[in-house]
Amino acid sequence: VQLQASGGGLVQAGGSLRLSCTTSGGAFSRYVMGWFRQAPGKEREFVATISWGGTRKYYASSVKGRFTISRDNAENTVSLQMNSLKPEDTAIYYCAADTNSVSGAYSIEPLRYDYWGQETLVTVSS
Repeated sequence: VQLQASGGGLVQAGGSLRLSCTTSGGAFSRYVMGWFRQAPGKEREFVATISWGGTRKYYASSVKGRFTISRDNAENTVSLQMNSLKPEDTAIYYCAADTNSVSGAYSIEPLRYDYWGQETLVTVSS
């Protein structure tokens, strides 16, 4: 399973970015997908997760109401729409797949995820 993330960049505070992550080589529709981030000098943290069919989503409190995770199983893609960005959202973002999940589940634990995409940098200027 390979994950390819894209969409990072530089944006001013209050702006928006959309991250996308396309998978190949597996059964995407049967994976719980998640987004994580790691800010400079900090540990990797959970951002958002989505269940197989996209009906269940969960967000970190720091992004709830501003970020939206979605998926397109026909396109093997998971996206993260980020609005009202703040300087503290500056981080390297990663998408990840939990290929050992079950229908209806989601996970905030990074150890649950067994495949990770490459980093994509988001920088929010004040």
